[in-house]
Amino acid sequence: MLSKFLRGTMILLAAGLVTRILGFVNRIVVARSIGGEGVGLFMMAFPTLILVISIIQLGLPVAISKCVAEALSKNDEKKVKRILVVSLSTTLGLAFLFTPLLILCSPLLSSYVFTDKRIIYPLLAMTPVIPIVAVSSVLRGYFQGRQNMKPAAYSQVIEQVVRITLVAFLTAKFLPYGVEYAAAAAMAANVAGELISLFYLLTMFKMKKHFRFRKNFFKSVKTGRSTFNELMEVALPTTGGRLIGSISWFAEPIVVSQSLAMAGVASTLATKQYGELTGFALPLLMLPSFVTFSLSTALIPAISEAHYTGNMRLVEHRLQQALRLSFITGALSAVVLYVLADPLMEALYGTSNAAVFIKFLAPFFIFSYYQAPLQAALQAMNLAKAAMYNSLIGAIMKTAIIFIFASRENIGIMGAAAGIAVGTVLVTMLHYATIMKKINMSIHVRPYLFTFIAMAPTGAAGYYAYHSLLVQLPSALQLIVSILIMTAIFIIFVFTFNLITKEETKRISLLFFR
Repeated sequence: MLSKFLRGTMILLAAGLVTRILGFVNRIVVARSIGGEGVGLFMMAFPTLILVISIIQLGLPVAISKCVAEALSKNDEKKVKRILVVSLSTTLGLAFLFTPLLILCSPLLSSYVFTDKRIIYPLLAMTPVIPIVAVSSVLRGYFQGRQNMKPAAYSQVIEQVVRITLVAFLTAKFLPYGVEYAAAAAMAANVAGELISLFYLLTMFKMKKHFRFRKNFFKSVKTGRSTFNELMEVALPTTGGRLIGSISWFAEPIVVSQSLAMAGVASTLATKQYGELTGFALPLLMLPSFVTFSLSTALIPAISEAHYTGNMRLVEHRLQQALRLSFITGALSAVVLYVLADPLMEALYGTSNAAVFIKFLAPFFIFSYYQAPLQAALQAMNLAKAAMYNSLIGAIMKTAIIFIFASRENIGIMGAAAGIAVGTVLVTMLHYATIMKKINMSIHVRPYLFTFIAMAPTGAAGYYAYHSLLVQLPSALQLIVSILIMTAIFIIFVFTFNLITKEETKRISLLFFR
């Protein structure tokens, strides 16, 4: 019988692949519509939204997933209801506090914190999404705790479809008024996507719930103190980790813009350069993370259940499986992005300006793909506090490096890329060391060694195919065929070295073709 873990993972993988592709299409449309400067305005405002969302969520999605899984292991549906009631009351209360606060603070942020006053428009456009996310994040945590990954997965696809449908239309309508209005329109398209996604989640919840949610709702709130405390035991340390990441991301565009100003870079150019780094290069680097995100989302309830029952052997098995698959995926992506950075950027955005960031960051982002399962495992084993400290160290180091190097005239924006690389590697290594202390996990050198070996011929074949073998083809076809050749060669090595087992292949095939 197929395990819930693999079933849930593959559902999220399929939806994650579709979502990432649709999201990337959305990024391309936005980039081609409003350019690097418009994307820079969008990306400078976006971390503020993520910081506010991190505050209102309080780490509850992860806590809900964990606590619901544990309650269901004891068939306690009443407790599941209390978890939902308490969580919704908490997130909605915070949302109704922070939404008007952000509206009031937007003029101050744009005038005194950022170096570009036009950021006020995307800041104001994004505020309606806060109460929407307050509800949808709770529902996603609930479904994940039940190890029913379909609603969360489908809602992500719906959200991206709505965004793509609206973003081109809205940005075209508002671009004549200025790039700042077009950036705000792109943010409004995100709000609409989240809203339609929420309607779908609410419909699925109403259809599939196992209890009467509105009955004795306020009684459940009043008697939910113990449930609230239990949620907070997981949520607050998780919030600490997320807040550190969110504060770091919030501070990043501020530090970058101020550092570039010290280096003599004009504010409009600084906005454009930051847009190329975070709006062009980073989304392409993060595209393969749908695999690690899917593995991590399914891993939390799976490891939580195994850890709760004391089955540490199963905990290690599931984590080793997730880490191996994440590393394999990351290795393929890193070599493809490094070898084909220039033609990829030219094909997607019409400019190869950001290719230098891709080539610099691609090798380091293998650690980023590897980091997500480690973070999920730490949360599932009640080690969220340790993860928080690891994230804090990484954030401090990243910000320091950005400030030191981006403020130097001869380095500039590459200092921001260096800070991102160092922070990513450091946090991943600290997470791994923390896991090793907890479960004394075995180190399997073979799959990693053979994955590195597979990368060399894959990269060489891709370079030869693009620059010599396929030069007579049209540029788009030349790029696609080169990627397919690299992928095929890498997959051959994966199966030759038995990096993915026959059992895993069989289970994946059953999921897709049953």
